Amino acid sequence: MKEKSFEEMMEELEKISQELEKGELPLDESVKKFEDGMKLSKECANILENAEKKITILVNNEDDLKEENFNVE
Repeated sequence: MKEKSFEEMMEELEKISQELEKGELPLDESVKKFEDGMKLSKECANILENAEKKITILVNNEDDLKEENFNVE
């Protein structure tokens, strides 16, 4: 089974969110969908965090290009 991409997980999360917002699901199914959504949300957050750590910025320092880590503030 192939691992889902970030975009696929976000689409699935959006679908779950829409289903829950409609309020038409039985309670048991709503709880299951909510749990699935929370798992997807955590997976997406981890992917974003790992991507953030990989991002570097090239800084022009006079004649040299220098690579620095990207810091979110």
